[in-house]
Amino acid sequence: LLSKMTLEEKVGQVIQGDISTVTPEDAKNYNLGSVLNGGNSAPGGGKTASWQQWVDAADAYWRASTDTSDGGLGIPLLWGTDAVHGHNNLQMAVIFPHNSALGATGDADLLHRIGTVTAREVKATALDWVFAPTLAVAIDDRWGRAYESYSEDQNLVSELGAAILRGLQGVPSENEFLDQNHVVATAKHFVGDGGTQYGIDKGDTIGRLGDIKKTHAFPYRAAIKNNVQTVMASFSSVNGEKMHGSEKLLTDVLRREMGFDGFVIGDWNGHAEIPGCTATDCPESLLAGVDMYMAPDSWKGLYDSLLAQVTDGTVPIARLDEAVTRILTVKLRAGLFDAGLPSARPAVDRAALGTAAHQAVGREAVRKSLVLLKNDNALLPFNPSGHIAVVGEAANSMSQQTGGWTLSWQGDNNTNEEFETGQTIYAGLKEKVTAAGGTISYAKTVSALRGKPDLVIYVFGEKPYAEFFGDMSELVFEFDDGAALADLAALKKRDVPVVSLFLTGRPLWVNQHINRSDAFVVGWLPGTQAGGIADVLAADPNGSAVHDFT
Repeated sequence: LLSKMTLEEKVGQVIQGDISTVTPEDAKNYNLGSVLNGGNSAPGGGKTASWQQWVDAADAYWRASTDTSDGGLGIPLLWGTDAVHGHNNLQMAVIFPHNSALGATGDADLLHRIGTVTAREVKATALDWVFAPTLAVAIDDRWGRAYESYSEDQNLVSELGAAILRGLQGVPSENEFLDQNHVVATAKHFVGDGGTQYGIDKGDTIGRLGDIKKTHAFPYRAAIKNNVQTVMASFSSVNGEKMHGSEKLLTDVLRREMGFDGFVIGDWNGHAEIPGCTATDCPESLLAGVDMYMAPDSWKGLYDSLLAQVTDGTVPIARLDEAVTRILTVKLRAGLFDAGLPSARPAVDRAALGTAAHQAVGREAVRKSLVLLKNDNALLPFNPSGHIAVVGEAANSMSQQTGGWTLSWQGDNNTNEEFETGQTIYAGLKEKVTAAGGTISYAKTVSALRGKPDLVIYVFGEKPYAEFFGDMSELVFEFDDGAALADLAALKKRDVPVVSLFLTGRPLWVNQHINRSDAFVVGWLPGTQAGGIADVLAADPNGSAVHDFT
């Protein structure tokens, strides 16, 4: 293939644009190797799209990229998507708990099954490639991406990351590897993204290279052993050097030392972070070891500059050929050349999205991720046949329980009606209480609570955020004048037992909240299947746990 390609085709292969700025005709004319749908991009230009719109768009880009009417080779493009906790851009998909919650499960078998479900739902939409798993080792929880990390322990990150990877791509030694039910996966963000000074997103990880490799590069060894096909370069720096321009780490360490043989994808205009580079002009990134630029809105200018730089020798043709060969190899391994029109592929099926079996895996993940921090007088599990009051806006908010990277980048403007699968925390509790013959009420605020229930379940926590929007300067959830502390004080005056359920992407200082609660449970960011919370909190008719905390 390489020997038959024109220079223009080669340059196009190493560039990825976002579907919001790349038309199918663009993909054809520029021979683009890939497109992505970013956190705020869906087919049709809206926040979300129907299943049919996703499939139609996949068909349009495939037809355009494989069109040989202009004399080109017609190499099919790869479509990448941010499926970081399930197929999280789709309203009808199962959205799993974020990685910090999954880390709390410590269950590699569960992670494998979550990866399998995610891959199946992505394939059902006719897409080929996911930007997951995140293998960050979050050392400082002030980091706005801390919930994307499984743990502060690199060994647990390695074990769980490899497990979800095998679910996404399939097990390398078996026939399922990269078959119709599996996707190309991405280990990210190489390297040190979770170790930046003060937890600053896109910041600098400082230390001895040996120590950084021992901690932050460690989980990548297991990913490479399991044949991860792509690795995403980090926005961050190591000892002052931007990762998108680090030949030492992207080439010497990742490839020569660790043996990675797939291709390196950049992050969202990450090449522009290198001093002296811009979003449309950065040969340094390709020379350092990035094989495909993620150039969502800068792809056209980048194409022009790179074409000129290869022509004038700034970028050796041998390096371009190397990058293109790696990209073509992954496409061949993924069966892209033989897959045919996306809508005609056997795994493309609306009925495969949000199935009862997939929802059951999500519910199990919620149950196993819950952390019990306090349980005075064995308050939990509670008797669901009494009168239960659920208080707090977060109890009835799909947006707050799913967090960032859900339907949109920040995930902060989603209504309950936009989710076609799953249930809120309150809905899950109502289902359980009603089935046991009890009564349940919901109050958005403490002041709206009426009567004297047998038990109050108070739900509160972090509002949705993603990336640097979630960076914090300290780990205090709120200070003495905080709204949740005031609510808990008001509930104490009512002389009813209170179970606090804390929704958060990361461990935060909530000692005062715990002190004002009779029982305290960390719910993390549970995703769409919040019925798993009621499964653990509510007792059976004999007063015993149906599903205990694990």
